[in-house]
Amino acid sequence: MKQAAIELTDVIAFARVVETGNFARAGARLGVSKSIVSRRVARLEASLGAQLLVRSVRGAAPTEIGAAYHGRLAAVFGELEAANEAVALATSEIAGPIRVTGPVSFGVEQLSAWLAEFMLRHPRVEIELVLDDRHVDLVAEHFDLAIRMGRLADSSLVARKLATVRAVAVASPAYLESRGRPSHPRELTDHDALIYTNTGAAEWRFRIDDRWERIRVTGRLRSNNGEALREAARAGLGILVLPAYLAVKALNDGSLVAILDAFPLEDAGLYAVLPPGRSTTARLRALVDHLADSVKQSLAKSPVC
Repeated sequence: MKQAAIELTDVIAFARVVETGNFARAGARLGVSKSIVSRRVARLEASLGAQLLVRSVRGAAPTEIGAAYHGRLAAVFGELEAANEAVALATSEIAGPIRVTGPVSFGVEQLSAWLAEFMLRHPRVEIELVLDDRHVDLVAEHFDLAIRMGRLADSSLVARKLATVRAVAVASPAYLESRGRPSHPRELTDHDALIYTNTGAAEWRFRIDDRWERIRVTGRLRSNNGEALREAARAGLGILVLPAYLAVKALNDGSLVAILDAFPLEDAGLYAVLPPGRSTTARLRALVDHLADSVKQSLAKSPVC
C-alpha cells in the first residue's frame, strides 16, 4: 500500500501538541490558529493511517503509537537542530576549507603572499590554491573564490572589484637601442611585439587624442604566461604590454624601460569572484575583505601596481 506524502508542517504540529498538551498552546507556539493545528494533525494521522492523539475537552495526549512516533521524532529534531547550528557556525566562525583559483603570474607575485598572511591570522582556515590562467567554471570545478583580472563576461557571477590594475608598455634598453624608441602607438606596427595569448586578438588599446584606439601588433613570440614574456622582453626580444605589478621590479632595476607614457593603456579590473547562488561563509567574507585590504596597502606602497 502506497503511503501518502507527509508534510513537515504536519509533523511539527503534532510534536508541538504533544509537548504542550493542547491544540491552542501548540498553535500559539507555531503562530497559527488552533483549528489549523487540528487540521494538520488530522492530515498526518490520515497519511500514516494511525491515530496519534487522544482528544478531550482538557486537551490532547499521545496514543501508544503516537508516543512511540514522537520519541523517534525527538531524535530527528535533534539532528535538525544540530544541522542548523552547524550552518550558523559556518556563517559566523572563521574556520574551515576555502578553494581558491587565480592567474598564475599574479598568484606567484602577489596572491600567495596575501593568502599566507590570512592563514597566519586564522589558524583554523584551510586553503587550496589552484593557479590557472584559464577562466575555470567555479560551480563545476567546486571553487569557492576566483581572483580574476580584466573584464567579467559572465553576469551571473557575484563579483567585488578589488582594484584597478594599470598596464604599461615596456622594452629593454638593448632593444630600444637597436630598433629605436617608438614615439606613437601607431609606430608599433614596425616593431616586434611579445604577445600574451590569453587576451585573444593581438592588439593593444591606447588612448590617442581623447579616444581609445586598437593597435594591431605582430611578433615572433607568443605565450600564455606573463612572466615568460617579461623575461623575453628583458632579453631584448621585443616590446611588451603587461600589468604594472609584473613590470615594477624590472623597471626599478633598469632591465626594462617604460615607453609611450603619453598614451595611456586600457586598465584592467582585479576582481574577487564568487559562484552564484551560494551562501557566503564567514571565512570567505573575511578572506575577500583581507584581499581588498592587501590590495589597498600594496597600491599605497607602489602606485604603479
